[in-house]
Amino acid sequence: MSAAAPPAVTDDQAIARPGARLFAGLPLANFATSLVWGSVPTVLLALQVQESLGEADKVANLAIITTIGGIFSVLSQPIAGALSDHTRSRFGRRAPWIALGGLLGGLALIGMSFASTLASFTVGWVAIIIGFNFVQGPLTAIIPDRVPRTLRGTFAALLGLGLMVGSMGGQIFASAMSKHISLAYYLLAGFAVIVLTLFLTLAPDRSSTGLVREPFRLRSFLGTFWVDPRKHPDFAWAFTSRLLLYTGYNVVFGYKLYLLQDYVGLGEAATGVLPIMGIAAVLGLLSTTVVAGRLSDRLGRRRIFVLVSATVVAIAVLVPLFLPNTTGILIMAALGGMGFGCFQAVDTALITEVLPAEADYGKDIGVVNMASTLPQVLAPSIAGLIVITSGGFALLFPIAAISALLAGIVILRVRSVR
Repeated sequence: MSAAAPPAVTDDQAIARPGARLFAGLPLANFATSLVWGSVPTVLLALQVQESLGEADKVANLAIITTIGGIFSVLSQPIAGALSDHTRSRFGRRAPWIALGGLLGGLALIGMSFASTLASFTVGWVAIIIGFNFVQGPLTAIIPDRVPRTLRGTFAALLGLGLMVGSMGGQIFASAMSKHISLAYYLLAGFAVIVLTLFLTLAPDRSSTGLVREPFRLRSFLGTFWVDPRKHPDFAWAFTSRLLLYTGYNVVFGYKLYLLQDYVGLGEAATGVLPIMGIAAVLGLLSTTVVAGRLSDRLGRRRIFVLVSATVVAIAVLVPLFLPNTTGILIMAALGGMGFGCFQAVDTALITEVLPAEADYGKDIGVVNMASTLPQVLAPSIAGLIVITSGGFALLFPIAAISALLAGIVILRVRSVR
């Protein structure tokens, strides 16, 4: 590939490093990033669009913003990974980009507090996406960089725990701050910058200056966006499975504010239910995430956990179709948290075992993260299209369930991991 491979990570090396700090710091850093994804597109931005651009066009306007954001999400994730793969500094390969991305993302969050037009919302959201994708891509690459295979399920579970608790916590936070949107953006920015700074300071990586630096090649750079599925079929199937699961989950959960307002019929009272929904999801998440990751490590099996968790998510998103009320939404949140938490933990560990090459961990993780972030940022667009074309919300649930079930089926095509 395009860069020299780092020395292989062994158990002895992992023990010699500041394991406790990495053990605690990695999920906390992911929590800070995920807090933004949970707060902004599904609550804060949705409320801003509704208040500034009008109730009548809120679905279409939010769809425009998130669609453009999705395009930049696709571009920025693998670019961030590829740039970090090629970085040579005394701070390591990942830290400089995590720091730069956190700073850009923090400034963009503050800028969003002043937005009031379709153009300013779009520019602000794109800047947030680019900034925090430059954090999340290199952050996830730390697992194959610095964690042995025998512990990756546990570390992936903790990373997933940070992601899910951050995402759900972001919804709770944003709902509580729905009358103080500008302050919410400042608090999110400050928290993210502080946490990421602490992580980089307390759990530093080793220097990468000794690694061979290869010259820039346009063909290699364009290859940032591509992993050949013919050469690496297991990677392709794992990518597809994650894309399908995240799409099924986020088409419903990413649209929850408007779902509560218009499908359940709560109107303005919807913001009061969002925190309860978030708590239900977090409780479901906590009941499965770490247990599933450790059990997967102990048994040496990944695929069966992914299949079961995808099935649970499919069942969860169907509940409101039969119970179109607050109770149905809360049941969906709890079951969805259980399934998604297990999936996030074990699937992340599985993916680290099918990455094509050590030299391109960051780039390949960036490609994988496209399957995670693209459904999150595009969920309002996809859901909006379904609602507009079908004339209602009911079709969201079976479409989401089919997508989740396909994720579980597709993962069985992976052959190199049990």
